[in-house]
Amino acid sequence: MLKPWLKNYPEGTPAETLAPTHPSIAALFESTCKAYPDNPAFTNMGTTLTYRQLEEKTAAFANFLRQDLGLQKGDRVAIMMPNLLQDPVAIFGVLRAGLIVVNTNPLYTAPELKHQLNDSGASAIVVVENFAHVLESIIDEVNLKAVITTQMGDLLDFPKSLIVNLVVRHIKKLIPDWNIPSATPFKEALKRGAAFTFEPTDTTVDEIAFLQYTGGTTGVAKGAMLTHANLLANMEQCFLWITHGTAGHGMKPLELGKETVITALPLYHIFALTANCLTFMKLGGHNYLITNPRDMPGFVNELKETKFTAITGVNTLFNGLTNTPGFDEIDFSNLKVSLGGGMAVQESVAAIWKEKTGCTLVEAYGLTEASPAVCINPLSLDAFNHSIGLPIPSTECSIQDENGNLLPIDSEGELCIKGPQVMKGYWQREDETAKIFDAGGWLHTGDIAKMDEDGFFYIVDRLKDMILVSGFNVYPNEIESVIAAHPDVLECGVIGVPDKKSGEAVLAVIVKKEPHLTEQEVKDWCRKSLVSYKTPDQIFFDDELPKTNVGKILRRTLRDQYVEKMESK
Repeated sequence: MLKPWLKNYPEGTPAETLAPTHPSIAALFESTCKAYPDNPAFTNMGTTLTYRQLEEKTAAFANFLRQDLGLQKGDRVAIMMPNLLQDPVAIFGVLRAGLIVVNTNPLYTAPELKHQLNDSGASAIVVVENFAHVLESIIDEVNLKAVITTQMGDLLDFPKSLIVNLVVRHIKKLIPDWNIPSATPFKEALKRGAAFTFEPTDTTVDEIAFLQYTGGTTGVAKGAMLTHANLLANMEQCFLWITHGTAGHGMKPLELGKETVITALPLYHIFALTANCLTFMKLGGHNYLITNPRDMPGFVNELKETKFTAITGVNTLFNGLTNTPGFDEIDFSNLKVSLGGGMAVQESVAAIWKEKTGCTLVEAYGLTEASPAVCINPLSLDAFNHSIGLPIPSTECSIQDENGNLLPIDSEGELCIKGPQVMKGYWQREDETAKIFDAGGWLHTGDIAKMDEDGFFYIVDRLKDMILVSGFNVYPNEIESVIAAHPDVLECGVIGVPDKKSGEAVLAVIVKKEPHLTEQEVKDWCRKSLVSYKTPDQIFFDDELPKTNVGKILRRTLRDQYVEKMESK
């Protein structure tokens, strides 16, 4: 097939990547630690771990998992925490032990956590104490062999570690009571693991590294099997793109071992996991972890104290920063890369970001099933261009109609992709895997897009009714099921509507069974089973819902009817 995007590649960027130079992510990690032992690897709340320290702690944690707990190669370990120093220690420790990481959202409700642990067959979980009460509520309904708990300040320098833990527990009271007698404290796990001699595990590129849970294009929660080869390929693709993309064009080139990236998105999100944690590890770079980016004033204060060269995030993050007092006082003189993904970047946000920082906010596109990067705009762009960019090296993109026919330039159809970063399939879901791959090996993304004559791709709409809230996939079917279970609800329809802060917001239209039902009652009901970003922001009550002749709710009609009502409410 024709690849018009190649003519617009940054100078020197190869069309294809080479085979992985390391047999596993763990092997690449160990190589980086040897190359940059005294360089900062991760910083959080004022404490920095060098690559030497990170190598030691990850070896200890790997030893604990394999030699103390007795976990076997291929066992799954869930990690449930925000951005803390314990997170990369756990991630790389699991991988060095030859085990599989199951990234778990710490905001999950008990039913969501139960599903993921049982579906993945996780043998162990590392959980920050703030959310241990959720785990406790379903501990007898899952088959965990071990629970490792940690406090937020556990790996911070003394006395800050003690202060943070005391404040979190006793002043802010952020840790609900919990009781899991068999749980092992994270610091004790490291101590016990350090008593063993670390022995590398023989892991091959075709083995699974991460089970990354997503609704994909169908809305059913399932684990994308991302192999070491998938992620090593995506790291290399991103590495080639950003290193060649900053060479020339009057830009400051990225240098190995000298870059600092701001990591505000959580590492359990595939965007931050690959773009920040893994790719900047490959660069020998420094990840500056932001634990609570919702605290915008605190976030801005941290940026004032940091000489960072790159930042990634979703549109809402960049929008929030630019509208926070003190943003104009941040030093952007070292900033080389601003990368937006996870949701559409808005032109107004990109314009003010460029005006205030001098750095173009470059949009990229990806999905969990592709590790995630698929398309990235050239970093040398002078301004926002509305495009998701060009397919990165070794990636093929096509626009197809409903019959799988390739469509010509500027035609709208489903975006389909091929590449070494594309997942192995869905964990224990052959039927779901078959739905997303066609006979020609194309992964169907579920997004409607078009390609111009220069090879730039543009997202037009969503093929499905998925709602994108601040970069997180939200599926109407799941929310409708929860609402419909309320005894006073007759039926309901859920749609996504535009929202200035989160890109899209969830709106529910409900037909009452009992007239006394209130909006607050519905929200309280939803919060028992749904993460906050899935809970409807707006709720309307109506006498009936628009439907097809076979009874299917017409969400597009609902959207047309209620966007205006929502704006005036």
